[in-house]
Amino acid sequence: MDVLTNLYNGFLVVLTGQNLTYCFLGVLVGTLIGVLPGLGPAATIALLMPATYHLNPTSGLIVLAGVVYGAMYGGSTTAILVNIPGETASVMTCVDGHKMALKGRAGAALGIAAFGSFIGGTLSVLGLMIASTILGDVALKFGPPEYFALIFFCFSILLYLSSGSIIKAAIMAVFGTFLGTMGMDMFTGDLRFTYGSLTLMDGIGLVPIVMGTFGIAEVLANIEAETEVTVMKQIPQLRHLLPNRQDWQESIAPIFRGTFIGFLLGLLPGGGFVMASFTSYALEKRLSRHPERFGNGAIAGVAGPETANNAAVAANFIPLVSLGIPANVVMALIMGALMMYGIKPGPMFITENPALFWGVIASMYVGNVMLLVLNLPLIGVWVRLLKVPYQILFPFILLFCVIGVYSLQNNLWEIIIMVVFGFLGYLMRKFAYEGAPFVFAVVLSPIMESSLRKSLLMSEGSFGIFFTRPISCSLMVLGTILFSLPLLPFLKRKVFKDHF
Repeated sequence: MDVLTNLYNGFLVVLTGQNLTYCFLGVLVGTLIGVLPGLGPAATIALLMPATYHLNPTSGLIVLAGVVYGAMYGGSTTAILVNIPGETASVMTCVDGHKMALKGRAGAALGIAAFGSFIGGTLSVLGLMIASTILGDVALKFGPPEYFALIFFCFSILLYLSSGSIIKAAIMAVFGTFLGTMGMDMFTGDLRFTYGSLTLMDGIGLVPIVMGTFGIAEVLANIEAETEVTVMKQIPQLRHLLPNRQDWQESIAPIFRGTFIGFLLGLLPGGGFVMASFTSYALEKRLSRHPERFGNGAIAGVAGPETANNAAVAANFIPLVSLGIPANVVMALIMGALMMYGIKPGPMFITENPALFWGVIASMYVGNVMLLVLNLPLIGVWVRLLKVPYQILFPFILLFCVIGVYSLQNNLWEIIIMVVFGFLGYLMRKFAYEGAPFVFAVVLSPIMESSLRKSLLMSEGSFGIFFTRPISCSLMVLGTILFSLPLLPFLKRKVFKDHF
């Protein structure tokens, strides 16, 4: 009953004129970002964070959350009609969705993508509502040793979930950890790596880093690519967007399996929309009685991945609000926004901010309904936007970046920091260094350092405290094993060479 009462209070928060407007704007911008190739939710949240700085925390988080799950909806439109994923999580939708469009079944593909996204998103929000309260109670048992061990374990998983080289991911994590320790020491007050700069005394701000690494770098990469989009001449009409009975029969099981997969993978550190989408597609192909249809226009290949990536969105919020640990780079940015509002995610988050938490939960229900109503009628509008040349769009994106960063502190140096990280982010893309481990480390390293030093103070300098408490010991052992696994091939080769 408490959950229902809290949800009712959450709807009272969101069903005000102001918050409804912000919810609508969030999902609208998210859908637009999902439709336009080259911009994703991470870059968009980085751009919007300064704009939401002057809002109250509830309204600001409603906007940012709407952008994330709105982008999942919008990404399927270009994937199906143009064979270009507007968002990375929609890559698998291209495989069968565009083949359906070429066969004249674009309407059915778009319709099942929208309905699957709605079902997956709604059920996942229900899971978020229940799991967050349960996990929040468990998280109260966490002390500094447990938090250090948990972040250590998260870094070990993150290296394996990176799509590129593990070594490069580790390099970026170390670099991010270094940047996260810059500024004034939280225990002694000593200045570290500030070089006399007043701007660096509080550390390098998260907003300039992420706006440069994701916003500026995204623009530079897209200018270089000069991708030309060919838009379909035949845009399906609204009456052709409803799937028929056969479509539903083939899609209903993948939709529920996609919901489960997306929710489960969304809970993992480093897990998220992309992994959920790929895993769902692979599972549906394996379970299908006609696997040969996949890649040739199987509607299950659209229903499963599109449901999974939306289900992962709500699940990503669970470790953030209950443990204070972001599941992926998008959640790291959301965490940065909360910290910008002066709110610390963690075990006490729900208890200390009930109106904020339940208001955002309720906004996700409302936002999913808005997206279903918005996406089907506006498909023609979204596709026509693809005809706007990127050369017209990118100056406005750059201008918004500059205004956004400057408006936070009225500090010219933060614009310079943003530009530096913009070029750094561009070079990271060119040489296949991922931004996710880097931003993770920047966000989590201060928490990790604080937990480590508090733990050592508790134990009078003994590292044994991490191995004498059950939760921290388990996490440290698992993390150590995962960090050690990449060394096994090297050790095997060395032993073989020495003995044979």
